[in-house]
Amino acid sequence: MPKSARVQNPLIVQSDRTLLVEASHPAYDEVRQQLCHFAERVKSPAYLHTYRITPYTLWNAAARNLSAEWVIERLENYSKLPVPPQVVSEIKQLMNRYGMLRFEPASACSFYLTSVEAGGLERILQHIPLHWETISSCDKDKICLPLQIRGIVKQACMRAGYPVIDEIGFQEGEPLSIRLSANCEKGSFRLRDYQRQAVETFYCEGSVSGGNGIVVLPCGAGKTVVGIGVMEKVGKATLILTPSATSAKQWIREILDKTGLPPELIGEYTATDKQVRPVTVTTYQMMTHRTEKEGPFHHMKIFSKRDWGLIIYDEVHLLPAPVFRATADLQAKRRLGLTATLIREDGREGEVFSLIGPKKFEVSWGELEKQGWISEAVCVEIRVPFSKEERDRYHKANQRQKYRLAAENEAKYTVIDQLLKQHNGEQILIIGQYLNQLRMIARRYHAPLITGHMKQDKRDEWFSRFRRGEVPILVVSKVANFAVDLPDASIAIQVSGAFGSRQEEAQRLGRILRPKQTEKKVYFYHVVTSDTIDQEYAWNRQLFLAEQGYHYQIREVREVKECGS
Repeated sequence: MPKSARVQNPLIVQSDRTLLVEASHPAYDEVRQQLCHFAERVKSPAYLHTYRITPYTLWNAAARNLSAEWVIERLENYSKLPVPPQVVSEIKQLMNRYGMLRFEPASACSFYLTSVEAGGLERILQHIPLHWETISSCDKDKICLPLQIRGIVKQACMRAGYPVIDEIGFQEGEPLSIRLSANCEKGSFRLRDYQRQAVETFYCEGSVSGGNGIVVLPCGAGKTVVGIGVMEKVGKATLILTPSATSAKQWIREILDKTGLPPELIGEYTATDKQVRPVTVTTYQMMTHRTEKEGPFHHMKIFSKRDWGLIIYDEVHLLPAPVFRATADLQAKRRLGLTATLIREDGREGEVFSLIGPKKFEVSWGELEKQGWISEAVCVEIRVPFSKEERDRYHKANQRQKYRLAAENEAKYTVIDQLLKQHNGEQILIIGQYLNQLRMIARRYHAPLITGHMKQDKRDEWFSRFRRGEVPILVVSKVANFAVDLPDASIAIQVSGAFGSRQEEAQRLGRILRPKQTEKKVYFYHVVTSDTIDQEYAWNRQLFLAEQGYHYQIREVREVKECGS
């Protein structure tokens, strides 16, 4: 490309694999759509957005059959300057590592760890901590290991920077005849094209290259339906892990509604019911429950209760550490992860990648919005000031206290007043982090407050009344972040959150994205205190949604009158 033409491009590739993109450039949206295949956004100020290429973003790209040459070509096409040779070299090196190591079957109780590169295994093993007494035979490019350490070896290889392609295959599991129903309560039912594609991509015609991995779809796009489609395709006993009892019940309702499976074959394994049946739905909380701090996880035994042929991890980015450990022993089971975003704020993406599998399928939020499968969303950040007294308190506080003071700024109530008046007659969620703040809001608007302290049956009752339109406003804590099906909610007002959590922001927007019967827009308001850490966290929280093409309108409230109760 001629130098004069290149300087008009919007991208700068830096030697540390960070990418700077001019947000106002006419080609920005085109560039963003290409970058999301192999990079993640880390900053999005007004004019210059920052992306980062990581090993995991490159390995997920490689798992979807994108090549290093394809990635480099995109960078060269959009960059103002030649791509640094160091970056070119690192992209090739990292993407070539994907699949360099493979697991192959050896016997009923052992497997081979092999290298496709001559002499590669000997060199790589220097970086992988293995107990050599577990190796029953070895040569330069193949070692034999016991099958029970399959997951542990996979994790060790990933931590050393060499993700494994597992070709051992899976145990068959207990047969289960399950068929999608032609008719459900909402009329004729069939998978949408992207849902069918997700199922086929995961299953991969039953080959060893299918059967484990992650499907990423926006909230409201039917991840549960994809899971049910995979259950039909696999046709085996299935264990489903969900983030809450509410979502467990929703899974059961959807399975009953969209398949011909009789109720007696579906079990709920929660605090109130402990049924293990050919299809069993449980929660991460049940799996990690124990009576003593250092005691055993009593309910982990559910993993061995039946000969499961498929395990589904709903909201897979939430996997707690004990379930990671259990999953390391479950590598012979087919594993499907479902999520709206693979972001983990604890940096354990590698655990998800190695133990569940790579990202197999993804559709952008913007694409499904254009097709009408999720609602068109308007995102608005409303910045309110502190009073002089509160500003003085804020400056004297420590970092953690500062966030709470800013998050609970009472000036936010006047903004909520205005928004409720503006959207009178609509179904509205008010979402927050701090219970004292939420109690005050619930009292102010005579609205029910749903928190983790409320019993499950009472939560379900309020959610049902909200769905029926009997209750126009719900005030909810983080218990409503995940898998709460409230299809008629069209307004969400966020007053506080879990610091700078990108995945929480995406999940909260997701509460209102279910398509509506009328083609109306939905509104997601984030009320923050201006010029504080609350505003700084808001920037970070919005990163993932910005990468999906959402733009936040900014409204500044210059002066807020005294709040009445």
